[in-house]
Amino acid sequence: MASNLSGPGVGELFQLLRDGEPRTRAELAKTSGLARSTVAARVDELMRMGLITPVADAVSTGGRPPSQFALNPASRVVIGADIGASHTTVAVTDLAGTILAERTGDIAVATGPEAVLNWLVDAVTELMIEIDLERSLIAAIGVGVPGPVEHSTGRPAGPPIMPGWDGFDVPGWVQQHLHVPVLVDNDVNISALGERAAAWPTTDHLIFVKVATGIGAGIISGGQLLRGAQGIGGDLGHVRVARGADVPCHCGNTGCLEALASGPAIARNLAAQGIEARSGHDVVELVKGGSLDAVQAVRQAGRDLGEVLTASVSLLNPSVIVIGGAMARVGEHLIAGVREVVYTRSMPLATEQLAIVQSATAGQAAVRGASMLAVEYALSPEILPRSFSLTR
Repeated sequence: MASNLSGPGVGELFQLLRDGEPRTRAELAKTSGLARSTVAARVDELMRMGLITPVADAVSTGGRPPSQFALNPASRVVIGADIGASHTTVAVTDLAGTILAERTGDIAVATGPEAVLNWLVDAVTELMIEIDLERSLIAAIGVGVPGPVEHSTGRPAGPPIMPGWDGFDVPGWVQQHLHVPVLVDNDVNISALGERAAAWPTTDHLIFVKVATGIGAGIISGGQLLRGAQGIGGDLGHVRVARGADVPCHCGNTGCLEALASGPAIARNLAAQGIEARSGHDVVELVKGGSLDAVQAVRQAGRDLGEVLTASVSLLNPSVIVIGGAMARVGEHLIAGVREVVYTRSMPLATEQLAIVQSATAGQAAVRGASMLAVEYALSPEILPRSFSLTR
């Protein structure tokens, strides 16, 4: 029997059940305004398709307890991929975002799009075999890249640390090999999605700041990701900081935040003082080892970051600022510098309830966010009929 989501009320009922909260037929009828007989038929249809599943019965008010239904997260899987400057992580998750299998490879983005994406495709194939699932169960793929992305096409747009990627058709290339819809976004945008889902699900105003090889921010306002007109909203790394007026940046300008406060920038600062540091990782190890010079350099980087974030607080009025990325591993030293400036220079009303915290996702924010990007697409009302038109 061919099942689809074209019947009246089927998609509407499914959207009500997407949050995973169990509901009875009576509750669905009340919320949707559909007749109980229609709800019963649509629930049966959604169950035949595997989209929803019965869960524990509700408390009875007399007589037989009513059945409850909720999203079946195992009905499909999605792929989340985080392409970083020096490594790529791929994960298979269910529709609730639970990671079923994951793999990380030390392949630099600078090796070029085809080398990195070939590794990604091979990793997806191997992971699906590992968890004994057919590739036909993949509903969509979300990919994060470490640079600006033209949102309408999914193509990187002038990414400074991604040689060979500018304008490359990432969605088209991956789709040609895996034959499922592919969505591409900036890694910081998807990190904001992943961090919010994991640690701040009820927070509607959040800024996720990634401090690593580069610096960028993912902005959630009113519960929605803000990308801007061309998809490069949140590009904090190339905002000018007064202290660095003469410091050159790889973008061609001088004084950029990234040239002062990124991992490589802090390492260069320490190396100029005669301290052996070639990378952000070296800086983290120096801080963990108790180097006072490294702690002071990281604290100053936090102040520089705080200077730029102060303007963001005034413009966006977030309730949470999350500091993530490789440099967040230095702990409170970086965040202390950010708090010092933001809490001092921002208006009291803007900071009264503002939390500035370290990422809670332990480096998984981007890959989790990428999978969420895929889930949101696959389960959207417009796409759902195509994703789940099955024969049962």
